[in-house]
Amino acid sequence: MTQTDRVSFERRRLLCALAALPTLALSRPALAGETLGFGELYKSFGVLGLEFSDKVKRLNGQDVAVKGFMAPPLKAEANFFVLTEIPMSLCPFCSSDADWPDNILVVYLAEKQTFVQYNAPIEAQGVLEYGSWVDPETGFVSQLRLRGATFDTV
Repeated sequence: MTQTDRVSFERRRLLCALAALPTLALSRPALAGETLGFGELYKSFGVLGLEFSDKVKRLNGQDVAVKGFMAPPLKAEANFFVLTEIPMSLCPFCSSDADWPDNILVVYLAEKQTFVQYNAPIEAQGVLEYGSWVDPETGFVSQLRLRGATFDTV
């Protein structure tokens, strides 16, 4: 994502947040607006690799819920984890965009939660972001993320 794209994305996000201010007092606790399944993340392998689905592009910047499994975190005090389509006993972080698997996404928690076993099904809820991004603290590369997320066992 270019600097111009990021500024544009942040500007849209701010405008959406400001538009919602009058209704905040009437709203219930935030729930994910739509569900997204792992089979809906990509539409094809394009010339440059995986191509995001139209649904992912449409839901970018919106609250979504995704069911899956928590890959074992790298450290106990982490504020993020990898959500996987199937249980994985090892963390599937990638070293580059080219290595990114099509059945994971990174979940950045709004606040610390206790992690669960890798084979316990969960539903993560947060704001969807797509596109290559490098976490400045860890150096990990991601293509799909949920930000400000929470999760519950299902």
